[in-house]
Amino acid sequence: MIKIEYIKKSEQLDYLCQRIKNATWIAVDTEFLREKTYYAKFCLLQLATPEWVACVDPIALQDLSQLFDAIYTPTVTKVFHSCRQDLEIFYQLTGKLPTPVFDTQIAAPLLGFNDNTGYGMLVSSFLNINLNKAHTRADWSSRPLSNDEIQYAADDVIYLCQIYQKMVEQLTELGRLNWLRDDFAALEQPEQYETTPENAWLRVKGKNKLTGKQLSIVQAVAQWRETAAQKENLPKTWLLRDELLLDFAKLQPETIDALIKIRGITDKVVNYHGKELCALIKTAKTAPPLPMPIQTKNTSVKDPQQEALIDILFALVRIRAEENSLNPTILATRQDLDSLLNGDDEASLLLCGWRFSMVGKELQQLLRGEVLLKVEGGNLQFIS
Repeated sequence: MIKIEYIKKSEQLDYLCQRIKNATWIAVDTEFLREKTYYAKFCLLQLATPEWVACVDPIALQDLSQLFDAIYTPTVTKVFHSCRQDLEIFYQLTGKLPTPVFDTQIAAPLLGFNDNTGYGMLVSSFLNINLNKAHTRADWSSRPLSNDEIQYAADDVIYLCQIYQKMVEQLTELGRLNWLRDDFAALEQPEQYETTPENAWLRVKGKNKLTGKQLSIVQAVAQWRETAAQKENLPKTWLLRDELLLDFAKLQPETIDALIKIRGITDKVVNYHGKELCALIKTAKTAPPLPMPIQTKNTSVKDPQQEALIDILFALVRIRAEENSLNPTILATRQDLDSLLNGDDEASLLLCGWRFSMVGKELQQLLRGEVLLKVEGGNLQFIS
């Protein structure tokens, strides 16, 4: 068994960084907390190759620049499972992203797993090991960490190393390793990890029922809430929940007396931000709202022509899935096809990555009449 190195002194970093730079790939995981903050609190970094395992303590170490420089070495592939939150931390701390990356959750469907397969499922399937969940809710900011906590954290990258090797072997054997190139490249786009206060209103539930000055108020207050949460490093719901934004839109309070009567608003928010919020609401009432995103038509009830067209699209999916020994629903669901049919590009997985190469482009051609349907010898054929 490989000894776990616990790195908490700067003099330990030189040797670790050199080993990182010399590696072809490294498994990476992080432990963090964000229940009480807007930005994730970075608590532990786990790194491993088949030859070594290290847990780096970012709380004990004041300067991690040398370590980040090593991790960002472009010849070293960084292996994660479900990496978005991990990459967000790297981007938050350094302003850039480590590349190239390999995400085992994204690769899993090409080996017969469902989308968004959990790490525990991969560990069980590939290694026949049931993960220990004893420290799932541990306070990773507390020091000192126990030996059991360090082992628990290290196990994630130890197992990730083994899964990655098995995945690469199987994907290479199937000729599918290069299929993931575009999916991984998409993870390396900085805009995915940037939160723009001006667009915060787009994530407010219930906004679609608002119009005119009500929508203007939600847009203005949502932007204020996002900016304030970032500045104070607090969860935005600690300032105002979405329900309060909608109440502001409907009740439109312009005075402290009116504001304090709204159910759910805290005395702290009223005392510290009440005047600013009232002024913001008063101004927003006179401003035209930003336009709502274009909504695709409601397809919950489809006419026979729409149902028939989706059946034809799914027939093509089934054929291409069979050719590649995949479950058709991994390639595309009827909901994915519905999104494609109605022009909801952002919701369609078929317009990016390996799915686009395998069938998405051909589905678009079919919808444009550039691919023909033919029955020959009892077999269904799609001809360009």
